[in-house]
Amino acid sequence: MTTTTSTLDSIHQQHHGLTADQIARVILSCVLEPGDSEAGKLVATIGAYATVQAIFDTEDDPSTAQLRERTVPRFSSGNIAQALRAATRHGATLITPEHPHWPTRMNDLADIAPVALWVRGNSEILTDEKTTAIVGARAATGYGEHITMEIAAGLVDRGHTIASGAAYGIDGMAHRAALASGGRTIAYLAGGVDRFYPAGHDALLTRIAEAGAVVSELPCGAAPTRWRFLQRNRLIAANSSSVLVTEAGWRSGSLGTASHAATLGRPVGAVPGPVTSAASAGTHRLIRDHAATLVTNSEEAAEL
Repeated sequence: MTTTTSTLDSIHQQHHGLTADQIARVILSCVLEPGDSEAGKLVATIGAYATVQAIFDTEDDPSTAQLRERTVPRFSSGNIAQALRAATRHGATLITPEHPHWPTRMNDLADIAPVALWVRGNSEILTDEKTTAIVGARAATGYGEHITMEIAAGLVDRGHTIASGAAYGIDGMAHRAALASGGRTIAYLAGGVDRFYPAGHDALLTRIAEAGAVVSELPCGAAPTRWRFLQRNRLIAANSSSVLVTEAGWRSGSLGTASHAATLGRPVGAVPGPVTSAASAGTHRLIRDHAATLVTNSEEAAEL
C-alpha cells in the first residue's frame, strides 16, 4: 500500500502549512474512535507519522492487525480532505502537541490522550491555568440551575475559566453564566465542531465560539455517539484544574467526568441538595462514597 505517501502528498498540495506530523494526526483523528489506547501507545512510542505508516503501509505485521482491522475500512483520502475543507470553512483550528496552544494537561491521559483537537474560537483559552469544569444533570431543577449560575459567576469574578459539555441543564447554565459575567468558557463536544449539538444550543455554542472556545477531538463531519459522549468527559476532566458537579442523579453521566478527574488527580467538588431530591442523589453519592469535597458557593469552589 502507498496510502500514507499518496495522502500526505495530496494534503500537502492543498494545505501547505501543515507538517507531516499534523497531517498524520488529521488522518488518525478521522479513523480512530476517541480513547483508542492501542493507537495512543503507538503514537507515544513512535510518533503519529510512523503510526500511520504502521497501520496503512504494513500489511503483514501481526502486532497491528487489530488496529488495522478497526481503522483501514474507515480510511478515505476524500473524507480526510473533506474534513479539512469543512474545518477551513467553519474557521476551526487544528491543535496538536507542537502547537503553542496545546493544553499540556491533556498529556496526563497518557495512552488515551487525544491525537489532535479541533477548535472554533480562541484556542489560547485551552492553556488557561485556572479552569474549573462545572458539570451536572441534563434534567436540572431550578435549584441546580440557580446554584450553578451563582457559582460559575463567582468563579469568573475570581479569574476562572469555566469548562463544560454544552448539554442541556447544568452544562448550558454554566456556559451562560460565564458568558453573562464576561468570562471565558470552553465547550467540549462529542462530534465535529461544524455541527453544534444539541441543536437547541446552536445559538449558545455560536456565542461560545465567538467569546470562548468550542473543542472536539473528532474532525468536522463526525456525529456524536454514546461512546463519544463518554469519552468526551475525559477531556473535560483532563484539561481542568478542578471538577465541580452541582447537581446529578444517581446515574448521571457527569459522575463519569468526576471519576476521570479523580483518576487524574484533579480535585472533585460536589454541591449537596435536598435529601429528598433524586436530582441530587449523585452529588450526595460523590460526597459520601467518593471523597468529593462538599461545595456550597463560589469561594469554596475556588478553594478546590
